Amino acid sequence: QVQLVESGGGLVQAGGSLRLSCAVSGLTLSIYHMGWFRQAPGKEREFVAAIIRNGAVTDYADSVKGRFIIARDNAKKTTYLQMNSLKPEDTAVYYCNADPNWATIATVGPTDNWGQGTQVTVSS
Repeated sequence: QVQLVESGGGLVQAGGSLRLSCAVSGLTLSIYHMGWFRQAPGKEREFVAAIIRNGAVTDYADSVKGRFIIARDNAKKTTYLQMNSLKPEDTAVYYCNADPNWATIATVGPTDNWGQGTQVTVSS
């Protein structure tokens, strides 16, 4: 059974930083691309960042480019999202997911295996 457990969220002032973690179990992480997504109240879930299987290639939503960094440690079965220069509009529940298809993980994400997410709140 695939499980994705996000952690590291919290309340931070604008301009601050947070580091999210996503622990994965139930699949061989090294054969999956990983992605981070977020959903703000009243909005659709949106793509934030993705990283290819071996970590050599990354992609970001325009809204977070230059501020967020996605990374992965396949040995630890964990993916990370370093979030810097946070803005109030970054406030959302953040989710991670895995998919063998890059076109999927770098856009809308998979249809299943979504975890509980971790809340990020940025105050102005």
